[in-house]
Amino acid sequence: MKILIYSIHYTPHLTGIGKYTGEMAAWLAAKGHNVRVVTAYPYYPQWKIARGYAGWQYGKEEIDGVKVWRCPLYVPASPTGLKRLVHLASFAVSSMPVMLRQIFWQPDLIFVIEPAFFCVPLAWFVARVSGAKAWLHIQDFEVDAAFALGILSFKWMQAIISLIEKWLMSRFDRVSSISEKMVERLAEKGLAREKLVLFPNWANIENMKFDRKRAAKFRSNIGFKENDFIILYSGNMGKKQGLEIVLEAAERLKDYKEIRFVLCGEGAVKPELQAKALKMGLSNTVFLPLQSEDNFPGLLFAADLHLIIQKASAADIVFTSKLANILSAGGVALVTTEPDTALGQLKAKFPDIFFTIPPEDVDALVKAIVDIYFQMRKEKCIKLPYAAAREFAEKFLSKEMILSSFGEHLMTLFSATPGI
Repeated sequence: MKILIYSIHYTPHLTGIGKYTGEMAAWLAAKGHNVRVVTAYPYYPQWKIARGYAGWQYGKEEIDGVKVWRCPLYVPASPTGLKRLVHLASFAVSSMPVMLRQIFWQPDLIFVIEPAFFCVPLAWFVARVSGAKAWLHIQDFEVDAAFALGILSFKWMQAIISLIEKWLMSRFDRVSSISEKMVERLAEKGLAREKLVLFPNWANIENMKFDRKRAAKFRSNIGFKENDFIILYSGNMGKKQGLEIVLEAAERLKDYKEIRFVLCGEGAVKPELQAKALKMGLSNTVFLPLQSEDNFPGLLFAADLHLIIQKASAADIVFTSKLANILSAGGVALVTTEPDTALGQLKAKFPDIFFTIPPEDVDALVKAIVDIYFQMRKEKCIKLPYAAAREFAEKFLSKEMILSSFGEHLMTLFSATPGI
């Protein structure tokens, strides 16, 4: 099958959408499909074109048996609302000639990933002109998030844009998303249920099995003592996380000499967080850069408690995928969520796999950290993996299992089409 993937994010992004898109494309190619990708130059989450790539010209390369076309785009150093829109639109415009050329390749499937929603109309057009099936995969509800988080402040535009969004989505043969609540949200937008597919993100559970030696080595490399209680936030540092609450918690817990906070990753608000931590005099807080693929498991193994922080307004508009790796590593996670969200419902169904508190509640965060700290110290399990978390990951988060299910959905989509 000829599969054309259209996504602003792609390998070699180490986190987020680009990582999953790259692994999916490589998996499809390994299964014998002819896969092409139209994407941008890598820039996320640093918001800077990666070293070794020339950002203002077109490029082509082959990665893991996949032919990849790179298109230039505008990358703002500080992605405010308007700049972010220009950024997304610049890729949609620059990728247009490359996408139109793919019509002559006559793909069987166009698989477009949101964000960026700006790319959706062109993906649908290329699919229809070339006679391909069209599949829209939603990692974030970009339009909803832009209004909910105040990235777009023109409320009068929301109804108009939502109508356009619904009209475009309904033109696709399949629309998928990464959680059951996000799929429900698609149905609430008026999409036919027979078109909807749950296509969650996964974890490389084989690489994430807890390793005590790697945990100790990572702790030593960053200067932490064996008895330090490491609280880790690892991931994107953007507006939707609301990570200021972590700094407030760190300030309140300065008298606990063994408790250390680590914020690892990159993102639009990282400089602000670093400046605020410096101003607050948080000697118990360390910022680390995004870790390489080789170092990342050690980072997760080294942590005693993992934080999944997200604003209430982002619930079920986006869905944190970092939890999959934490559970695979047997990590103890503290998640900010309400009971009626996807994460809240997951907690209700599997109560032992992580702890939860309400979002944006620093009092609840501090209390939970202290309670977990004393519980783990009492049980002397500070370095031990959380068995229920790992068991859940092995049962539900396997990369091969999730991608195989996706492959079955592809076959179902084409079952009535002979010769593919």
